[in-house]
Amino acid sequence: MSVNVKEKVKSMQFKLFATLCVSTMLVVVIIIIVNNVVLEEIYKYAKIQVAKNLYYKINEYYQLDSKYNIDSELRQIEIKNNIEVLIKNEDGEVEYFGNKDVLETINAINKISSNIIEKDDNLEIRNYSNLPNNKFIILSATCSNGYKMYVKIPVTPIQESVRISNKALILLGIVLVAISACLASIISKKFTEPILQLNKITKKVAGLDFSEKYDSKNGSEEINTLGENINIMSEKLEKTIGQLRRNNDELEKDVEEKLKIDEMRKQFISDVSHELKTPIGLIQGYAEGLLENVNDDEESRKFYAQVIIDEANKMDIMVKELLELMKLEYKERKFKDTEFDLTELINEEVRRETINLQEKNIQIEFDSNKSNMVYADQEYIEQIVNNYLTNAIKHCEEINNEKKISIICEKRKNGKVRLTIFNTGKRIPEDYINKIWGRFYKVDSSRNREQGGTGIGLALVKAIMNNYGNEYGVKNLENGVEFFADINTK
Repeated sequence: MSVNVKEKVKSMQFKLFATLCVSTMLVVVIIIIVNNVVLEEIYKYAKIQVAKNLYYKINEYYQLDSKYNIDSELRQIEIKNNIEVLIKNEDGEVEYFGNKDVLETINAINKISSNIIEKDDNLEIRNYSNLPNNKFIILSATCSNGYKMYVKIPVTPIQESVRISNKALILLGIVLVAISACLASIISKKFTEPILQLNKITKKVAGLDFSEKYDSKNGSEEINTLGENINIMSEKLEKTIGQLRRNNDELEKDVEEKLKIDEMRKQFISDVSHELKTPIGLIQGYAEGLLENVNDDEESRKFYAQVIIDEANKMDIMVKELLELMKLEYKERKFKDTEFDLTELINEEVRRETINLQEKNIQIEFDSNKSNMVYADQEYIEQIVNNYLTNAIKHCEEINNEKKISIICEKRKNGKVRLTIFNTGKRIPEDYINKIWGRFYKVDSSRNREQGGTGIGLALVKAIMNNYGNEYGVKNLENGVEFFADINTK
């Protein structure tokens, strides 16, 4: 097959032509199949219903003991429905028959092979096949007066009708296919010519060649409208292609930003689903305990309820902190910077932790009278102080008979105030120095839930400091650990 022929076979014109022809042939074939499969069965069903209704009518006639002569009406029913009726009395004498053929058939039915279609107490319908060209159905029934009724339904005529109609349909199909082929050829050519022109234009547009325009004289109204729209599109593309190139870098940045946001959502879902497993498990366990009355005393029930409340509060705090961290990490949070006294803020945080400090017998060293004015978002600086201080309290241990936390605010050469919080205790392994700033990371994996925190605190500090562009970090000293963070001044 040559390249030219292959291209024509693949063309829309040929496909339209072939589709219409094949559709016509398919319809004719379906009609022939339906004609062969369904028509005979419909015919049999309809004739059987006629025969059954005739039996019910004759049976009713005999029950009424009417003097009315039903013979003429039976004859009309036979002619109208192409059936033959035979009625015999109790002695086997014929009371009525349409013609001698039905009488001969009924007398010989015992010698003909048959199969039962339907049967009940008083009625039986059988399908008989005497010869290939002589098939019929017999309804035999016993009337209320003891008379025997036979109805012969010939099947051969409908089979002959099916054969004749099939031949007619085949001839009709050939004529329709020929007509369809001519129409398809004309329609497809008229339809595809303007489309081919549009295809040529769009190929050039795809190659950034906007020189050729669509001529709207030959096509239909819809295609002409499409062609005019393509012309407009071509003109606009020609004008804007340069602008698109100039904006390419900006678009790439937008895509990267969207990918970051998507990654942020995925990370948030991953973190929350991972960290909420334990509190949800605890809440579920204690709730089931309350429901099943594991402990009957009031004190135990209150304890179970309190555990559920505590875990719910922890989950609430953790989710809020994580949402805040996400906004900070992706720089979606705007700071409300104001000037305030860092010393007052630290004094307030120390007062909040007074009970913890006393219980753990920790000594605080801090010059609470020296003013240190800074310029930043007070809410976020408070989070930094709180995280550093609570972290120091958790890990503060006695070293060389000394158990203390030291807080220092020092003015640096660059004009910033460096906040330093030191606690005596174990040093952080060098391998973990950089890891502790990650979310949910804890150096001591054995810590219990009461003292472990959410694991987001230092990650929040890192995000806040990165947004300000200030230094922060941790140092291992001889007798403990020191955290620091630089804060802007006005």
